[in-house]
Amino acid sequence: RFVPKRMVPFSFPLSKCVLWDPVPMGDVIGAHITYYRNPRLSLVEKTLRLAYRHAKQNEKKSFSCFLLGTLAVDEDGEGVTLTIDRFDPGREV
Repeated sequence: RFVPKRMVPFSFPLSKCVLWDPVPMGDVIGAHITYYRNPRLSLVEKTLRLAYRHAKQNEKKSFSCFLLGTLAVDEDGEGVTLTIDRFDPGREV
């Protein structure tokens, strides 16, 4: 199957113990979520308002934060839904 040049292989952070052999095996495949499924994004209004308020109160032009949620496969198996329902402003340090 065709793999676009902009896609990069998976890479994992270093760890103290190895859980599997990191040597690549088999053919390269595309792992992009839209390759096999129809994605849908659902965002809770309260979460969006919290993020907006935090952005307005922040003195810096850019800041880091986390939007947390769940990823579920639809009942028909044709699509996936990402539901974002939590906002975490993170820490400055």
